Amino acid sequence: MVQFSSIFEGLARSVSSKPRNVKNDEGREAVELLAGEAKKNHLILRCPGVTSARSNGNASVFSRKGEKGINQDCLTVWEEFGCQEDMTFCGIFDGHGPLGHFVAKFVSKLLPSMLLRNWQEILAVHSLEHDIDVELNQLAKDAQEFHIWKQTYLRTCSVIDQELKHHPRVDSFDSGTTALAIVKQGELLTVANVGDSRAVLATMGESGNLVPIQLTIDFKPNLPEEEERIVLSKGRVFCSQDEPGVYRLWQPNKATPGLALSRALGDHCMKDFGLISEPEVTQRHITNRDQFAILATDGVWDVISNEEAVQIVSSAPKREKSAKMLVKRAAHAWKSKRPGVAVDDISAICMFFHSSSTSYHVQTGHKSIK
Repeated sequence: MVQFSSIFEGLARSVSSKPRNVKNDEGREAVELLAGEAKKNHLILRCPGVTSARSNGNASVFSRKGEKGINQDCLTVWEEFGCQEDMTFCGIFDGHGPLGHFVAKFVSKLLPSMLLRNWQEILAVHSLEHDIDVELNQLAKDAQEFHIWKQTYLRTCSVIDQELKHHPRVDSFDSGTTALAIVKQGELLTVANVGDSRAVLATMGESGNLVPIQLTIDFKPNLPEEEERIVLSKGRVFCSQDEPGVYRLWQPNKATPGLALSRALGDHCMKDFGLISEPEVTQRHITNRDQFAILATDGVWDVISNEEAVQIVSSAPKREKSAKMLVKRAAHAWKSKRPGVAVDDISAICMFFHSSSTSYHVQTGHKSIK
């Protein structure tokens, strides 16, 4: 297997001594080598379309095509991310617009590798400038780690959005994608979210029941801070008559397109009117109480609550079937809760933290079920 330390040391030297274009070339080659090794060793799962997969018992993924045409959802799981045994990347991408499936596929393949490359570069710079191995209290170390990861995500999403804008074969003028990513590094979760896909953590409550903790914000245009930015950029936020309750971002003098989210990669026709590609980045230390995380597109969350999702996943007879169970239950819920509305694409990743022998109850309202 490729040794991460040797690649990192070479990258650190290139950061300190070589021009940026040479450094980027070497960094890209190093990450491509890592990705190739991971793919060869079956450590990368990619899930465009209808498929089910298992990743060493720690992750379950499933995607189901809706009734609106081609499936525009993409999912990626990369274990031993960057050849680090204690690191896992999970990402889910929900495309929209006429060419959203191309945008989501492009981003799902590019983001993990670019994220890794940028993380290595930023980490190398911090190592050289600040000597990150010096004795620091835990609070300072946590703050430094968060700063490095936040800068990594911000740079990665900004660069990808620009690459989409100028890509000769992927037209993202009026098409785009959400991007929700989690990197698990030992007991540290770093979460970055662009758009309205959602991550939910299942943790053990004081009474011994599983309870959900929402890790991300659904970035809808009518959120006060989002709407304020949009209005200042001359964009408009309102519901059309045929979609009561569905707030969209609109251009100032056009009836289309209207976006039901306030952040996205792509959709460059809307970037002058308040749409941004900047992710919200947060971190959380995993404890023994935290059991698993669910990453899912809005095809799940439009009809399934956080509590229901945790209950469904925890009740799966086998972990590798958990994402499929959640997606199938969501598809059934669309028929009963939103009759007459075309079913959306529905996709989910279930990321488990501990051994499969863990047992727990699930809190659903005032009841608990085993």
